[in-house]
Amino acid sequence: MSSRDGAVAWPAVHEERRALIEDLATARPEQWATPSLCPDWDVHDVVAHLVDSAKTTRWGFMRRLAAARFDFDRDNAAGVARERAATPAATLAEFRRVLTETKTPPAAPATRLVEAIVHGEDIRRPLGITRNYPIEHVATALQHQLKTSVSMGGGQQRAAALRLVATDSDVDAGTGAEVRGTTLSLLLAVSGRPVDQNEFAGEGAAEFVKRLTPTPRR
Repeated sequence: MSSRDGAVAWPAVHEERRALIEDLATARPEQWATPSLCPDWDVHDVVAHLVDSAKTTRWGFMRRLAAARFDFDRDNAAGVARERAATPAATLAEFRRVLTETKTPPAAPATRLVEAIVHGEDIRRPLGITRNYPIEHVATALQHQLKTSVSMGGGQQRAAALRLVATDSDVDAGTGAEVRGTTLSLLLAVSGRPVDQNEFAGEGAAEFVKRLTPTPRR
C-alpha cells in the first residue's frame, strides 16, 4: 500500500467502521442472530469477521491462508470463530477497540473500503437500517470492484459487456446495454449480493440481475 493511497483510504474506512458501530450500539441481542446477506452468517458472524479483518496483517494473512490450505472460506470461518465473543456486546466492544487500525491483508487499500461498506449493508439491510453513505466512499468502492476479478473478490465479470451508470454519482463504466441504479445498489450487485431488479433500470437490467449469484465471504 502506498502512503498516498493509505492516506485517502483509511479515514474513509474508519468513518464507515464508526458509523456501523453506532448503528449496532442500540441493536437488541436477538437482532445479532438475524441472518445477514452473507450465506450462512448471521449479524454477529459478520461483525466478528470485521474485527478479524481489522487485526489481520499481510504476513499474518499469508500464514493463516497456508494453515487453511489456501481455502478462503476455511480461513474466514476460523477468523470468525476466533473473534466472535460470548456476547454481542463484547464483540462490539472489540470492534470499537480496533476501529482505527490500519492493518490489512496484501490487497489494494480500496478493498478495505469495499469491505466496510458491503459488509455494513450485509448487516444493515436485514435489520432494516439505512445509512446515507458519503457518495465518494461508495463510488471509490464501486470503481475498484469493476476493475477486480470475481476470483479476487471483485465484480468485473458481473458487469462484462454492460454499461453501468450510477444515478447519484459520476460513475459511468463499461460499454453495452445500459444498467442504471444508485451507486450503492450497483456496488452490492457487482459484489455478489442479492439486489432486487427494481433497484435497476435500463435495457441491461434484467441480464445484470441474472448474473447476481452469492460470492465467497471476503
